[in-house]
Amino acid sequence: MSPSPKPPMKRLLAVVLLLVVLPAAGNAQGAEQDVLAVVHKLFDGMRQGDSAMVRPLFHDKARLITTLVRNGEPTVQVGESVEPFIQAIGRPRNEVWDERLSNERVFVDGTLASVWTDYVFYRGTTLSHCGVDHFLLVKEGAQWKILEVADTRRMQNCQPTGLGSTSGRGPTAQGGGAPGSRLPT
Repeated sequence: MSPSPKPPMKRLLAVVLLLVVLPAAGNAQGAEQDVLAVVHKLFDGMRQGDSAMVRPLFHDKARLITTLVRNGEPTVQVGESVEPFIQAIGRPRNEVWDERLSNERVFVDGTLASVWTDYVFYRGTTLSHCGVDHFLLVKEGAQWKILEVADTRRMQNCQPTGLGSTSGRGPTAQGGGAPGSRLPT
């Protein structure tokens, strides 16, 4: 005896559910990829020493926050603006600033996104420091913009990583640190 065919209403409901669920899942993955593309472009621009490439990635009210332990005391540095950081990226230097990301986690809800990632920062081929980066992004129109970058910074227990970010792109330009930037001097 062959199984009876599904009633037309159940079949229609199954098709409608597939048409609704599959595109929503694809949109979520697309948003996550779009958000990560902004973060990767920031570090590509940093490696290239290109402040013009980096500036449009930030929201007008963006800020930087760094937490670290200095002389045994927890310290928090909150920047009023990202402009000193952007200017530092574009200053000529002898070594590439290469922040390499790993273990990226992306969360998106509508027009708000968060990226949490481990990083290791190199000046040229010398490991400088490591920690965690947290990016808060907002969507303006069709563009994701970085509203806030917060990071931890330490010099112990850093795990060396391969060249470039998880996007697979390695150092591409020559680039030293700058006062007032999130990067070491």
